Amino acid sequence: MNLSKISSPFLSKFPGDISGNPQQRQTPGIIYCTIKPEEFKNPTLIAFNEKLSAEIGLGENPEKTVDFFAGKNLPENINTYATAYAGHQFGNWAGQLGDGRAIYIGEIENNLNQKTELQYKGAGATPYSRTADGRAVLRSSVREYLMSEAMHFLGIKTTRALSLVKTGEDVLRDEQYNGNARYEDGAVIIRTAESFLRFGHFELLSAQKETETLKNLADFTIENYFPDIDLNNENKYAKWFQQISEKTADLIVDWFRVGFVHGVMNTDNMSILGLTIDYGPFSFVDEYDLNFTPNTTDLPGRRYSFGNQGKVAQWNLWQLANALFPLINDQKIMEEILNDFGLYFWKKHDEILAKKFGFDELLDQDLEFFSQWQSMIQDLKIDYTLFFTKLETVSKDSDYFYFKDSFYEDLKEESKTSFNNFLNTYRERLNLNKISREESKILMSKNNPKFILRNYLLFECIEELKNDKTELFEKLQLALKQPYDELYPEFSVKRPAKYEGVVGSSSLSCSS
Repeated sequence: MNLSKISSPFLSKFPGDISGNPQQRQTPGIIYCTIKPEEFKNPTLIAFNEKLSAEIGLGENPEKTVDFFAGKNLPENINTYATAYAGHQFGNWAGQLGDGRAIYIGEIENNLNQKTELQYKGAGATPYSRTADGRAVLRSSVREYLMSEAMHFLGIKTTRALSLVKTGEDVLRDEQYNGNARYEDGAVIIRTAESFLRFGHFELLSAQKETETLKNLADFTIENYFPDIDLNNENKYAKWFQQISEKTADLIVDWFRVGFVHGVMNTDNMSILGLTIDYGPFSFVDEYDLNFTPNTTDLPGRRYSFGNQGKVAQWNLWQLANALFPLINDQKIMEEILNDFGLYFWKKHDEILAKKFGFDELLDQDLEFFSQWQSMIQDLKIDYTLFFTKLETVSKDSDYFYFKDSFYEDLKEESKTSFNNFLNTYRERLNLNKISREESKILMSKNNPKFILRNYLLFECIEELKNDKTELFEKLQLALKQPYDELYPEFSVKRPAKYEGVVGSSSLSCSS
């Protein structure tokens, strides 16, 4: 691996504390602190993403030791640091937060002049850890390593995972925040992204009235990540905010397409580039349920439920708009952009749903069809992913029985009738297509995954890894790379009944 190519240009562009002081504290006037990762004595490598490493310019072969992956004995050119940001958590202003469990490694550029940032997660405390230890457990690290890669191969914008190591040291965690803390295996991952900048970075600077630094960070972001915006354009910040709004909407629609629920959409967990970031108490939906939230901390309000993610994204954009107002200073244009979010979001939502059904174009009558489908699939407790997998191959004679493996409850006679009526309506709608049935199936196959990384699979994988068994971990890595194929039929099944309500499978917390 070519670690000599890693640099930290961010440090020379913005005010920071380069003392390396690890004391947890407020840091007004600066947006980063240099900090060294904690050194673990006996780390062991569990996974290394060779293809990603080659793509970003590091090279394919890991070094003989796992030191780099664990943040140990780093070369002099790597100057690690943590950044300050703020955020609204569950709708409430939380003030300064920052990288409490993440440490920037730096940036690397490949032969195509594409730049990628790298971060440790779980490598020890930073000035922003807020009395926590900055470490991560194997459980949460495996979940992020696998899920971020699964989302990438589903075609959804996301941070990615380069490596996973077990630290060899135990970490004390209260998984369900119920007073039953226990020791778990510690772990560190390296994650990558074009940028890890969040809404919260701009919220903090605005709240601190650091307008000059806010402007500089906005210009830095536009110049590096929004190259089609002219920095000399007087409306550059409004154009930039418009693009952030659209990228955010596109992301949430893509989450809907595959049934992904983030679980904790605080503004500090919102990427300025529209990436899925910070994998915590996430889940795919099993049975279709707009009220589903995997996060026990989100109960009973269900702020971050499956069906509320678009609304929350818009609320979060309002908070970002407030933060950027000193730069734009035009209430009318900001409100227009924010009000247009709903129109843009629902247009994209309906268009992607049409593709999932195999419709070549969206017709006015489809909105009523979608509404009827949504009521039916939620009322009958039907598996979201399996429903569309079966629908792709439905014939003119298929009835409810063809879908029986996607039902979580036995259907009553009246439900069977309503389901069959829906299928008849669907077949009639397919007849309005200008494309053939085979072309319709191809459209469906590109938008409906056959494999999703369900929480029960992650739960089983983690339990095996605790006992040093890697077979399922390795199979899941293969399956997630081909989510639109049925590589392992045994994974293309609904959630087993034994996992209903199981902690770590059906219910998760922010420590997950």
